[in-house]
Amino acid sequence: MEIGLRQDLGLRQQLVLTPELRQAIKLLQLSRVELLDLIKEEIKANPVLEEKEPYISEDSSVSELDLADTESISDAAWDAYFEEYQDDYWYDKSRIINPGKVELPSFESTTASKTDLFSHLMWQLNISGLDEEKKKIGTYIIGNLNKDGYLEASVQEIAKLSNTTPEKVEATLKIIQNFDPVGVAARSLQECLLIQVRAYNLGGTLVEKIIMDHLEDIENKKYEKIAQKLSVTTDDVISAVMVIRSLDPRPGSEYFDERTIYIVPDVYVIKIGDEYEVVLNQEDIPMLRINPYYKELLRKKELLSKEDMVYLKKKVNSARWFLKSIYQRQTTIYKVTKSIVKFQRDFLEYGISHLKPLVLKDVARDIGMSESTVSRITTNKYVHTPQGIFELKFFFTSSINSSNGDMVSSESVKEYIRKIIREEDKRRPYSDEEIKRILEKKYSIKIARRTIAKYREELGILSSKKRRM
Repeated sequence: MEIGLRQDLGLRQQLVLTPELRQAIKLLQLSRVELLDLIKEEIKANPVLEEKEPYISEDSSVSELDLADTESISDAAWDAYFEEYQDDYWYDKSRIINPGKVELPSFESTTASKTDLFSHLMWQLNISGLDEEKKKIGTYIIGNLNKDGYLEASVQEIAKLSNTTPEKVEATLKIIQNFDPVGVAARSLQECLLIQVRAYNLGGTLVEKIIMDHLEDIENKKYEKIAQKLSVTTDDVISAVMVIRSLDPRPGSEYFDERTIYIVPDVYVIKIGDEYEVVLNQEDIPMLRINPYYKELLRKKELLSKEDMVYLKKKVNSARWFLKSIYQRQTTIYKVTKSIVKFQRDFLEYGISHLKPLVLKDVARDIGMSESTVSRITTNKYVHTPQGIFELKFFFTSSINSSNGDMVSSESVKEYIRKIIREEDKRRPYSDEEIKRILEKKYSIKIARRTIAKYREELGILSSKKRRM
């Protein structure tokens, strides 16, 4: 057999992400503050891009910009391009969903609470691509985490609740343990630290060995003992211990910060008559355009050298893509919010107890976009509604089967629990077991007592013993 190098010519299809397309994708997931910072940076970096005094367009139609065209503009197309392309097109077209005729809520009303651990993990579970059985198992796992992110139920208990095998629960658990924050759903401090170490590619190192066999010695600072047993120097042990101390022993705790944060919404949902209108917040987003001087200069090719022409075309192309990317971001936020309003009208009318189960796939199918696009656009975006201000991810919640066959949102279940406790006799508060029975009898919702305890803790409600007056 002959061994050697040779070249073969072949054709194949391959998806290539151009720099322009990467920019469009990046803009989708930016928060409002990050977008404003990026706009400022782009204006400084690109001399052909400038702010323009705002005005309200009378054009009430919305047309899509074609983001599939990633090629640079050829010499022959420049004149036609300038005739057809409006430099501030993205802004003017999106003004139709500008508040113009609608009075928006005051700044004082723009407050929101930080996303809790349960919602954060359920959002990741819903976009994980796992099959329905694993999502069901994952819901039970996430529902049985304490405020530090540790799993309080055994694998056998979760297997029984979800009607599956311990092996499948164990496999799903390993996936969730690598969700953000890494190390969540661990069953012990040792497991939590090992998950983080392996996620940071430190498996098989001295750090891992110390966590596996010498956690107690670390607590007692018996570094020489560890060094002797592992045949390494004390300095090596101290270095490894410094790494271990940098890990997070309570990965879920950061999601239980109850401080109020102030939010400038990206979009408003306002009731006008019997309908809900979606209004983009364009208040502090600059109106951009390509400087007319440079546009005119490109028409007069004889005034420019070849190098200057190439440079100017490059900058104009960059500015053009930047404007189109912002327009795409704004219209996608609008479309996603419109879809959410359609699915969650009962929530807008009656509150959290009427929030319906919703997954990314539902909205993606409704607006004709991919789940990944919906996922990006709902990251760090906030909507002001008649029920308060929420992160767009809030509306994507898991479902719980009721005994009458209907699907109920986990957030709705929490609201029912809150209502039951609010109406209880303070001298004889309900235990979690009693709340479980009331949920089943009054709302046809059957869930485990442990899950009720978890939801109660997430709501910041004390146990029955501590609530008694």
